[in-house]
Amino acid sequence: MRLSFAHAIAGLLLSFACTAQAATEPTTRPAPTPIKASKIILVGDSTTAVQGGWGPSFCARHVTSFVACLNLARGGRSSYSYRAEGSWDIALAEMATPGYQHTWVLLQFGHNDQPGKPGRSTDLQTEFPANLRRYVQQVRDAGATPVLVTPLTRRQFEDGQLKDDLAPWVEVVREVAAQMQVPLLDLNARSRQLIQGMGPVLSMATAQRPPAPAQVVAAQAGTSIDMAKGNVASEVDDRAGSSRQPMAQPKLSFDYTHLGPEGADLFAAIIADELAQQVPALRPLLYP
Repeated sequence: MRLSFAHAIAGLLLSFACTAQAATEPTTRPAPTPIKASKIILVGDSTTAVQGGWGPSFCARHVTSFVACLNLARGGRSSYSYRAEGSWDIALAEMATPGYQHTWVLLQFGHNDQPGKPGRSTDLQTEFPANLRRYVQQVRDAGATPVLVTPLTRRQFEDGQLKDDLAPWVEVVREVAAQMQVPLLDLNARSRQLIQGMGPVLSMATAQRPPAPAQVVAAQAGTSIDMAKGNVASEVDDRAGSSRQPMAQPKLSFDYTHLGPEGADLFAAIIADELAQQVPALRPLLYP
């Protein structure tokens, strides 16, 4: 009886030992399929940037996990100042990061290239198109794909009609895209159609903060007013903060240019839709 019990214990211990050895031995697995990661880099001004633009919503909601979406847009920058201050060098370095199968660079300028922007304005006939061409060529030289984006409309109305103050800059972007055979996302046309359809009152919901009562009353009559100036609204520029980079002060106030969460979601969806149409290679990597 004792011998039989001893044999049983020995067998049990041997079984445990074999199981433990099997658990520590490497298992044979099929070779994994390497991922094919891509990158989208956003370059532009505050209407694309992390505060007040459509970029954050686009990166958060409209790309798959196989896409690194990097928002390098900066508030208050023009096609000139973005490069002059060194932001473009950072973007170029990101294009050179190894490991990505493909990199796309979305470029949106125009708002701060307009007159009246000290240190930022560019000449519409010469400097602005030359800057865009240089960006496009350098993206290509870096082995990435440029995508031009027409500037997001401002939401200013007069007598019920959306003002079209960005039209000349939009046309230059379209011309450069056609000349250099660059994919074009016509955000301006899409956003103008949408905002005109929403009208002066409903379009206020796309801003960062609610409007003042006087602005709502004016909008109900068909016209947008700027409370600070008492006339037809103009873009509220970035202002320097005591502990922030110049023109990097977040603007959590109502204006007719920058976007709150609802506006960001709205126009990010348009960007995703435009990308799917104009850049077919990106379709599998986008959520509508």
